[in-house]
Amino acid sequence: MERLCGPKLPFWVANQTLHTDSPDLPECFQLSVLSWLPCVYLWLACPPYLFYLQRNNKGYIMMSILNRVKTVFGLVLWIVCWTDLFGTFHELQQGDSKPPIYFVTPLVVGMTMLLALFLIQFERLRGVQSSGILFIFWFLSVLCAIVPFRSKILQAKYQSEISDKLRFTTFYFYFSLIVAELILTCFNEKPPLFSNIDTDPDLALHEVPLMCCVPLCPSMAIKGYKNPLEAKDLWSLNKRDSSEVVVPKLLREWELCSLSVAYTCPYHNPTAIKGHSVYNAHFSKPPPAGESNHVGGESSPEEVEVLLSKQKDPKKPSFLRSLIKAFGPYFLIGSAFKLLQDLITFVNPQLLKLLISFTKQKGAPTWWGYALAFLMFFAAFLQTLILHQHFQYCFVTGMRLRTSIIGAIYRKSLIITNAAKRTSTVGEIVNLMSVDAQRFMDLTTFLNMLWSAPLQIILALYFLWQNLGPSVLAGVAVMILLIPLNAAIAVRTRAYQVEQMQYKDARIKLMNEILNGIKVLKLYAWESSFKEKVLEIRQKELNVLRKTAYLGALSTMAWTSAPFLVALTTFAVYVTVDKNNILDAEKAFVSLSLFNILRFPLNMLPQVISSIVQVGSSPPLSFSYSFLSHSSQFFHPFTWAKQDPPALHNINLMVPQGSLLAVVGHVGCGKSSLVSALLGEMEKMEGDISIQGSVAYVPQQAWIQNATLRDNILFGKAYNEHKYRCCLDACALTQDLEVLPGGDLTEIGEKGINLSGGQRQRVSLARALYNEADVYLLDDPLSAVDAHVAKHIFDQVIGPEGALQGKTRILVTHGISFLPQVDNIVVMVEGRVSEMGSYQELLKQNGAFAEFLRNYSLEDIIEEDEISIISGDLENPKSRSVRKRLCSERKHSKVFWEYAKAVGPLLSLFICFLYGCQSAASIGANVWLSQWTNDAAQNVTQENVSMRVGVYAALGMAQGLLVMVSSFTLAMGNIGAARKLHYALLDNKFHTPQSFFDTTPIGRVINRFSKDIYVIDEALPSTVLMFLGTFFSSLSTMIVIVASTPIFAVVIAPLAFIYIFVQRFYVATSRQLKRLESVSRSPIYSHFSETVTGSSVIRAYCRHDAFVLMSDMKVDENQKSYYPGIVSNRWLGVRIEFIGNCIVLFAALFAVIGKDKLNPGLVGLSVSYALLVTMSLNWMVRMTSDLESNIVAVERVKEYSETKTEAPWEVEDKKPSPDWPSEGNVEFSDYSVRYREGLELVLKNLTVSVKGGEKIGIVGRTGAGKSSMTLCLFRLLEAAGGEITIDGVKISEIGLHDLRSKLTIIPQEPVLFSGSLRMNLDPFERYSDGEVWKALELSHLNKFVSNQPAKLELECSEGGENLSVGQRQLVCLARALLRKTRILILDEATAAIDLETDDLIQSTIRTQFEDCTVFTIAHRLNTIMDYTRVLVLDKGQIAEFDTPTNLLFRRGIFYGMAKDAGLAQ
Repeated sequence: MERLCGPKLPFWVANQTLHTDSPDLPECFQLSVLSWLPCVYLWLACPPYLFYLQRNNKGYIMMSILNRVKTVFGLVLWIVCWTDLFGTFHELQQGDSKPPIYFVTPLVVGMTMLLALFLIQFERLRGVQSSGILFIFWFLSVLCAIVPFRSKILQAKYQSEISDKLRFTTFYFYFSLIVAELILTCFNEKPPLFSNIDTDPDLALHEVPLMCCVPLCPSMAIKGYKNPLEAKDLWSLNKRDSSEVVVPKLLREWELCSLSVAYTCPYHNPTAIKGHSVYNAHFSKPPPAGESNHVGGESSPEEVEVLLSKQKDPKKPSFLRSLIKAFGPYFLIGSAFKLLQDLITFVNPQLLKLLISFTKQKGAPTWWGYALAFLMFFAAFLQTLILHQHFQYCFVTGMRLRTSIIGAIYRKSLIITNAAKRTSTVGEIVNLMSVDAQRFMDLTTFLNMLWSAPLQIILALYFLWQNLGPSVLAGVAVMILLIPLNAAIAVRTRAYQVEQMQYKDARIKLMNEILNGIKVLKLYAWESSFKEKVLEIRQKELNVLRKTAYLGALSTMAWTSAPFLVALTTFAVYVTVDKNNILDAEKAFVSLSLFNILRFPLNMLPQVISSIVQVGSSPPLSFSYSFLSHSSQFFHPFTWAKQDPPALHNINLMVPQGSLLAVVGHVGCGKSSLVSALLGEMEKMEGDISIQGSVAYVPQQAWIQNATLRDNILFGKAYNEHKYRCCLDACALTQDLEVLPGGDLTEIGEKGINLSGGQRQRVSLARALYNEADVYLLDDPLSAVDAHVAKHIFDQVIGPEGALQGKTRILVTHGISFLPQVDNIVVMVEGRVSEMGSYQELLKQNGAFAEFLRNYSLEDIIEEDEISIISGDLENPKSRSVRKRLCSERKHSKVFWEYAKAVGPLLSLFICFLYGCQSAASIGANVWLSQWTNDAAQNVTQENVSMRVGVYAALGMAQGLLVMVSSFTLAMGNIGAARKLHYALLDNKFHTPQSFFDTTPIGRVINRFSKDIYVIDEALPSTVLMFLGTFFSSLSTMIVIVASTPIFAVVIAPLAFIYIFVQRFYVATSRQLKRLESVSRSPIYSHFSETVTGSSVIRAYCRHDAFVLMSDMKVDENQKSYYPGIVSNRWLGVRIEFIGNCIVLFAALFAVIGKDKLNPGLVGLSVSYALLVTMSLNWMVRMTSDLESNIVAVERVKEYSETKTEAPWEVEDKKPSPDWPSEGNVEFSDYSVRYREGLELVLKNLTVSVKGGEKIGIVGRTGAGKSSMTLCLFRLLEAAGGEITIDGVKISEIGLHDLRSKLTIIPQEPVLFSGSLRMNLDPFERYSDGEVWKALELSHLNKFVSNQPAKLELECSEGGENLSVGQRQLVCLARALLRKTRILILDEATAAIDLETDDLIQSTIRTQFEDCTVFTIAHRLNTIMDYTRVLVLDKGQIAEFDTPTNLLFRRGIFYGMAKDAGLAQ
């Protein structure tokens, strides 16, 4: 330095800097270190930054005024620096030689300015909107120029005239220019050209490493504060976070991982090697028409089995490794920030030590104190910025993880085999997507704690050792003892959580079924049995919650008392080990602040480890693994899953191109299996299948998407008006469009809820027709439509003259009348082809088919088709699904009061009181400690050591106990509230009228039972706990600081004002974002479950890619509202922690100002409390916001617990006699009914009288009100006028259960619940096994059931999926036979049954219900030709009512229908 600055300018003068009241730095130091520091930074940062810019080009930005001004200022700066340089050369010529530093520094600074100038332009060309690198450079330059700025003024003040006028002038030019540059850097440039992206303008985060330029109020936050945010206000997603980029990244890694495993053990997964997945080989493009696509058969299953058996336990590809490879590198940047933050954390305790020793020194210069106060502030502020940068990286990683996991699972679910579909229900997979992807997301935030916690612990212990010596070991011992306790609690809690999840899943599954089958429950009056079942599960769930609460209280106590116990043991050991050890303020409070730093890592470590173990071993990971590695090898026909017995046996079938093949046979003989086999949906045992050309498929149960009717038909093909109209005509959909409110642009609800069965089937058919494939697989498309419509469709579409002539068609059918017109017929019997040939050939063979035909030659199906109720209700075609419920600032206070009432008002007050007590105990302990440290100054230590330690211990213990009691009381209150709220909701839903369920999507109701109840059970209690904790701890901090330095009270008001402002601001926007996020989340899952249900259709039409794209768009839409949420959290964090840092600053400043009046103990107390406050403040805002968003759950549950209920189940004083109805007389007098308030009447003034034992057939065209009539008997619809009497009892006066349990219905759609078959027949267990078997025998199911190993305990899967539709219908018949009431109602019950089974049902009904009154809604007229009377309805009124013979004679409506059916000449 001597050589650079010369002998006249020393580098460092202690007296000039430290030991003086007006400190200054020597000129040499200013010229070298201060000038070079920013330059060194820029030159070091430049190469990697340039490399980064070279790689990431975002398009260039036009020259703006801002850019021009920056550039001009940069040029002027360079000129200013070189003016200095030339000035020095000039002086040299004048003979005034300066030391070399005067040449070096201007040269270095000038070169650096040129570099900055180059960067400004280069960034513009690379599309960087705001530059973090340059911001830091200008910031450092201004910081380093402040010292010369001051010292030059001081010199000018003390000297008569300025000696060096040139440098004095250039410096002030330089200073004003760098300040201007710093300000200009805070503004954003316009977005690059040709980029449509509106990515977060407020923080182009990756260019601003420290986010210093976050403007004070982001524009979005202002928008969100003023009025509710909408989706269009959100920034678009960064390309690098979108599914398009993220998912392929993960899939690539997974593929590589699977391949590497496959190569190390080649036989583990044959599919993995043959092609990344066979799926791509077969399904991406339909093969050119000429070649047949042969499928399967690459290696026979036997070989693989043999090879597999030799291979011991194959290595699985690791899903975790793929995730790490895909997202690790980005995450590591965040980890680097975390490391930096950990190191800076330990600066403040050291500064506190200096501050306390400064207050002890009487003669020290005051500026030392101020410097320390500001240093503490800066250290804390820097820590805030770095910490939030770390969080930003973590959260973005988490977000990408979620996107990629959902994307991977979605892609997989489209190509999953049937065997795999069985192992995992749709619900489980949706769970995997929602809950477990979320778990991964949460984990990323804490992952760094794995190494950061031990690091913090080691550093803290090192500083403590320096402070207190070996006595620290006592404290460490206590910590180590606490770890197993915490770990044990964590493990138990995890176990309870798993148990509770199981109960919750069971409860939701049951609720889902109940809501899906609610109509059946009401018709059978089975509500109470199912309600008991739900409450039983709920009770178990609450018991587990209670156990979790006990543990929670324990762990809260451990967490609050840990730092205290550690401090207590350490201090006690320290003062008792050695007489000379004196506990003074410095030692005590520095140690306390270190212990407080220790608290966090110690508590987090066991938690993080257990949650990592949980995610690692959890169902999610292994399930994601098993789910993702399901072999997607298709075309294995003939059995539904490898382990099942084959469903089809040695089928040899050849369908000539362009021919029409009909497949006929009884229920369950394998007709649908044959179609599935052709589609490749089954496992193949042997042989092979090939199909030429593309395929269109119409499933037996139509699959309808939640989209407009037109979209359902186009299914991704381009819209062609003429072709589209032709399809509609051919499928007889034109009349239906007139009924629908929005024509073909009507939005169809999920599962096609607002279309009738027949309409759904026709839409499905129209979709196939529009798609123009080569091969058409039609699985019984005519069963759900009326006879005349079926005829129309066969003639126009399927038949020899139809739109599909010349295409290859395979038609599964029960309709005999069409058989003469087909080319070939295949007769299936028990999974085998029994006969095959043309209609004439088969008749000649005189085999099973001929027999089958002779029995049924007269019959034909006439079937009617109700237009469903809801179609009238779609307010406006386009906006059905967009009923916006904008959460405005609703008064939450009312909801809080509701919740407090549910907890118990007195209990609520008591809880707050307990929290107050625990804070008081904590303050007491620390005040006592500060008194104790003051003993050191008065030298009265030894006498009262034991007293000091004793009281300190007592206060601390009291605090621990109070914490435990208060958190336990709180938990009990919360569980009580949860029980009450759930019970009210459940009770109300069972009493809600049917019309509510017709108009409310089931998902919405299920959501109340799952999401909202979960929030009330688990999220709310913990939020309340945290909120109370942080609120009281912030309060106690304020009290302590004000008590020790009263002047602090002045600052509280402005800080509190800013705090509340920021908090309101944040909560407003954050609530909006949360709402948008949850609104955009459900479409992901509903689209997903829709996809899984329709996967066979999607595959058949090769629409795989389009659906993947749709799913990706939905996920991105969701992340678009999640990302600003992350950013707003960072925004909040920086603001709030800034307020906390201000509190530290003022506490320290006031301590310095009042140092003569304060003792060191009080200074230590108030500043160490202030260091704690940042954390509490931050959490308090979070908790307030969480509390506000969680309390909404209470409101939503309340809202659904208070909907209108139906009539009471039992009316005590109007109970009918037990044997009512003994006769079975039914009378309608002047009866009218409408579906809901404000709709048209469906039945108008009916007057009908039916004697006991009569058999009445009810017929009429679609929408005539046939089904409504039956619903009225059960009072699912309440009368609008008139009344119904049964055996002299007015049904409107008795309880609903009394009425419904005395009637029996066989409903239109057979509904089964998951559970045993016996439970499905007799949920109340009123009948003996013998009676149940008798019923099964009469309903022709006994053969099927007795063949099952489980007999009556046969498990029915959800919705009875494991029985065929026909068998389900027979189960409903068995139910009716068991109840055997005087009045029986049959509602279109024979739609999906072949003629033979239908015959069985009819004969059973004739014999078993001989003396009962029977109402049949008929669709095959032959079934009612021998009934007593037939009621013909037309537009809700009686058109004809007489015996069938008389009606035929009259030649009215009935005659016309009979004629269509070929029953009348």
